[in-house]
Amino acid sequence: MIKRALALAALLTGPVLAATLPSRAVLSGECCPGVVWTPDSRALLFLDGPPARGRTAIYQVSAAGGAVTQRFSSVAFFSPALNWAVRPGGGEATTLERLADGRRFTLPTRGADVTWNRAETRLAYTRSDTTGNFDRRTSRVFVADVFGAPRQVATLYGGGLHAWLGDTTLLLSGKPTPQARDRELFTLDIRSGARRVLRQALNLRAVTVSSDGRFVAYTIAFDSAARNGLWVQATAGGTPRELNDYGSYRWRDGGRLLLIPLNAAGGPHVLRQYTVQTGAWATLGDLGDQVRQSDWGVSPDGKLLNYLSAKDGNVRVVQLP
Repeated sequence: MIKRALALAALLTGPVLAATLPSRAVLSGECCPGVVWTPDSRALLFLDGPPARGRTAIYQVSAAGGAVTQRFSSVAFFSPALNWAVRPGGGEATTLERLADGRRFTLPTRGADVTWNRAETRLAYTRSDTTGNFDRRTSRVFVADVFGAPRQVATLYGGGLHAWLGDTTLLLSGKPTPQARDRELFTLDIRSGARRVLRQALNLRAVTVSSDGRFVAYTIAFDSAARNGLWVQATAGGTPRELNDYGSYRWRDGGRLLLIPLNAAGGPHVLRQYTVQTGAWATLGDLGDQVRQSDWGVSPDGKLLNYLSAKDGNVRVVQLP
């Protein structure tokens, strides 16, 4: 009870103590939800088309603002390092095109997202049943080297794939059997099949991995009071650490988690930072604004933050202290 009272006090007092972080609008006119950073952290990419642009395409704007230019003429899902374009087809096959030379191959993903390892030489995807109770649906996890054939490495129920933790280890969650109450958050060595269970809970939500793969943050909700909350845990195993706060979160780098706490009282959203190594929180400031629909991101170098303004629909960029 004392712990939760302190957390509530932090939520209520945080906005009062924060200074406003300066930001700049780099896109205006409510054109561009869901922008993503380029790998070099210098620009933002977004999908747009008529009437604002001449044609439907992927466009780019500098992190400092300025002219909008067309980056890709075709619409696709692009890999994080922009090495590949991924185009799901109408049937089972997804086409993957290497942008450097246009070489292509297909995988029977049935429209599922693909998740790349850091080098973008290997990928994974999940094929799930499309009918029935989601908690009991069968999901089959496949991995493939680029231009290679896929192979199934796991079967789980009511879950899926979260990330690569290295070139040979996946982070997954799901039930071990359809009848099980709890899901497991676990790592899987795709060579040996060895699993390491990190956590068990009724529901594991917003699972996100630090940029170096060493830590995972996740939320447990609608479970017991002892389990519910926002947690950080080493992917190598160990005791999970409860952060005693709640909101929208993103990893800034390998050891710092950024959080915009839920603020039921309204007012500008505050940006807080948790450092895993020290276990300390710091309030970086407020945005002088609110973020619309949790649409925000951190540049790959961890120096900038973008968000969609709830005030005017503009995309704004903040230099992180």
